[in-house]
Amino acid sequence: MNNEAEKNDIRAGCCEVKITDRALGITFPMTVMYPADAPERTVRLGPYPVEAARDAAPQEGRFPLVLISHGSGGSPYVYRSLARHLARSGFVVGLPEHPYNHRGDNTYEGTIHNLACRPRHLRMAADWFDRDEVFKERIRPDGYSVIGHSMGGYTALAAAGGVPTCFPDESPDGQPHRIDAARDPRIRSLVLLAPASVWFRKEGALSGVRLPILMLCAEHDPFTPAFHAAIILQAVADPQRIRYRTVANAGHFSFLSPFPAEMISPAFLPSQDPPGFDRVQFHETLQDEMTEFLLSEPMGRGDNFHRM
Repeated sequence: MNNEAEKNDIRAGCCEVKITDRALGITFPMTVMYPADAPERTVRLGPYPVEAARDAAPQEGRFPLVLISHGSGGSPYVYRSLARHLARSGFVVGLPEHPYNHRGDNTYEGTIHNLACRPRHLRMAADWFDRDEVFKERIRPDGYSVIGHSMGGYTALAAAGGVPTCFPDESPDGQPHRIDAARDPRIRSLVLLAPASVWFRKEGALSGVRLPILMLCAEHDPFTPAFHAAIILQAVADPQRIRYRTVANAGHFSFLSPFPAEMISPAFLPSQDPPGFDRVQFHETLQDEMTEFLLSEPMGRGDNFHRM
């Protein structure tokens, strides 16, 4: 049992739910991790073993909600250790699988449909918690936070008030189009991990984002290099509300949960880090840093700062 669970006597519960998108005529899954009292046992989230109480009743009380948006062509399960840590720290965590932009079906990658649907599905995930008979009584009513990695960073910014514009090769008519991603006023803070931001380069594209932000980027990142962070720093309404740092020697995938030993291979790029980088040790620091930020910032409180 880890330190926060020993101190707070909180265990991680875990369940799987389905969200219906009537406009697309589909359902998509969301994993939920949350504070529970039942004993944890080894369960599987996809191919990954996790210590959690499967389908346990949520602990009594009201808890802050966090949604995690995964990267393009990725999986919500690769953020499992962070979600479990947050659940044991007193958060309810939703990990939706973005339709048609996940590991099993990546049909929407590189399309205007993906840019429009991702923030909409994030809002639908938040709506699910507001409507579910059990969890609506366990969620604090003061909004929610979003953690977004890579394309999940785009998703968080679009849902928080950003106005993206697609590239010509992403639209059927070969023209750039402004994406209607209506702001969700319930979002209270953002955590951006190696965020993808190139769709927000138009003048004023991020001027509507007026939230506390924790932004971490990787020193060695060929997918979302430093200029992605610079776009955000230069375009949000108040860059002084951003806590920003570059993680030394990290790679783009270093923000993913450490993989089981049998999955670590040069042939599996998400399992790889730059030479000498200790992902396991980094995640211990990362989890604490995120938890501190989310506990101090959801209502815009705290010593927001911006450092390069």
